[in-house]
Amino acid sequence: MKFDMVVRRLFLCLPTLIFSLVTSATAQMSTLEETSQSTGAAPSPASTASPDDDWHVGVTPYIWFAGVHGNTGALGHEIGVHASFGDIFSYLNIGLMGEVEARKKRVLLVTDVMWMRLSDEKGIPLNDVGIQSVNAKAKQFLLTPGVGYRVLDKEKLKIDAIVGFRYWHLGESLEFTPSLVGGVSASQNWVDALGGARIHIPLSQKAMITVGGDAGGGGANSDYQVAGLLGYKISKKCVLQAGYRYLDVNYRSSSSFVYNTATSGLLLGLTINLK
Repeated sequence: MKFDMVVRRLFLCLPTLIFSLVTSATAQMSTLEETSQSTGAAPSPASTASPDDDWHVGVTPYIWFAGVHGNTGALGHEIGVHASFGDIFSYLNIGLMGEVEARKKRVLLVTDVMWMRLSDEKGIPLNDVGIQSVNAKAKQFLLTPGVGYRVLDKEKLKIDAIVGFRYWHLGESLEFTPSLVGGVSASQNWVDALGGARIHIPLSQKAMITVGGDAGGGGANSDYQVAGLLGYKISKKCVLQAGYRYLDVNYRSSSSFVYNTATSGLLLGLTINLK
């Protein structure tokens, strides 16, 4: 079975998994309360400790060494796309990737941003119009905000349930030299609702494994991602993150615009805990 089909089926089950986790955690807490009341046992030191009422904020700039494959097209015409990270990097003008996370007790606010601008200029053979070259530019912007709740908070296992949305903007333009013919530009924007989860597994006081993902749709037929990271604390406020990320989207608009691609590759980031 293909990898993307396995990922698709796995994350279509996320809402059921999250509901089961919440139900299990709630039932466990109720059982503990009933046991404590029936036995008259005193609360444990952990339950009497004063909770941390402060917000804890972390900023994670990262680099995604990703390639893209799939299909894209418009007006009834589709072409296959297969570009490695090296291909994309050679056309990259500027980019910004990062995540901001704020946590208070069990409540989580998280926002992921990815923006890239690519361009390439190609010469054109002799033609009747007199155009010598064409400059192609492409822009991609993704914004993924979400709100979450820590449904399980144990020493060896922590699970966050997250809901949110992903905003997509794709834009492209063609500019001709000399400008005897006007330029051509087009863009597409859409929003997908998402549900997902993150699982944190502490390995030691300095190392941790994080596995998570989300799935949904709305503007797109399907939109999902999965990621696995290994974190290592290199100082009191800094954690080095390294892992793999896979993002798949299948968008088909009423104007016959098609963007059905999978983006995947290694990820390297640095989490800076501001507070």
